[in-house]
Amino acid sequence: MTPLNRLRRYTWWTVAAGGVMVALGTVTDLVAQRYALPRALALATAVALVVVQHTRYLRQAMDGLGRGERRHWEHAGTFAVALAAWAATAGEDGFLPVWAMLPALVVAHVGAVLPARTRRPVVVVMAVASVAVGGLFGGDQATSAMVMAGSMVAVLVCADLAQLWIWDLAVRQERGRETAEALAVAEERLRFAADLHDIQGHHLQAIALKGELAQRLIGRDDELARRHAGEVAELARTALRETREVVQGYRRASLGTEIANAVGVLRAAGIETTVEGDAARVPPPLQPLFGALVREGTTNVLRHSRARRCAVLVDVLDGQVCVRLRNDGVPSGVARPAADPVGAGLAGLRERFATVGGRVEVGPTGGEGFELVGRAGVGR
Repeated sequence: MTPLNRLRRYTWWTVAAGGVMVALGTVTDLVAQRYALPRALALATAVALVVVQHTRYLRQAMDGLGRGERRHWEHAGTFAVALAAWAATAGEDGFLPVWAMLPALVVAHVGAVLPARTRRPVVVVMAVASVAVGGLFGGDQATSAMVMAGSMVAVLVCADLAQLWIWDLAVRQERGRETAEALAVAEERLRFAADLHDIQGHHLQAIALKGELAQRLIGRDDELARRHAGEVAELARTALRETREVVQGYRRASLGTEIANAVGVLRAAGIETTVEGDAARVPPPLQPLFGALVREGTTNVLRHSRARRCAVLVDVLDGQVCVRLRNDGVPSGVARPAADPVGAGLAGLRERFATVGGRVEVGPTGGEGFELVGRAGVGR
């Protein structure tokens, strides 16, 4: 049995104890034959009605305070029956305090199912009515009857609502934990999808480029074509290995590794590539994020530009990181990534940077060049 189930069972038996006490106490008094048979039957009927209603509505309240049925006429009728039974016994010599619990039970379960905004005024009115009946019908014991009615209402209402409030908090906490788990799963799925897109897009673009190049070289330079075909096979093996690492959840690519991979792929495509700055200075929590930026930028250079030169610039100052990928390709085709579906391409990259307070910028450099810029910092 889980701790929540144990708490539910404990809460239920605690709040139901009031009805059990009333049933046992009143039955004991009725069996003592203090009342005529018709009167005893009427009182027994009243006790049965109140206890059944109390049990029924408290079970509904176990779903949470204020979540039970609000049948106002039914509540009013049950309360009237409880007051009538209390009035019929309050003036008896040596009346049992258990009869004062009868209206208190109704006050407790009505307060449990009412919403918070109406609970207090309704409970106060019902408590005053219980005390007033004790004073009106208590006879020589009017004062004792009033004190007893007020005490029973206060004790039962506070005890039941306190227990139900604790249970309600436990349920809310459990639901919050379940929601947090669901969000964590969704976040991990998005991260996985983004990493998979970055890896597959990067390598597949390079494989397609080298495959086309090898195809064109067949019959013209077979040796070079074989070399490019071998590089295609190596790229495919690398993509397969990294995909497996992502699936297994072990992939933690560093920015330095991604820059080295990007330089190798771009140079293999005939694009002169330079690197400025030290990737090792980038804070570890931001390494995978900027690694994704470099992968996406490299893929876009291969896919959308006719670049001859490319530069990767890493700038770190006081924990704030700026990474730029510049190329001298024609910028007209680079706008296409913005049309990628949300969660892929530049759109997905912007979302990932936004989660850490960073941003991604794309645009021309002033001439025929184009650049992709990512900015983020620890604690931003």
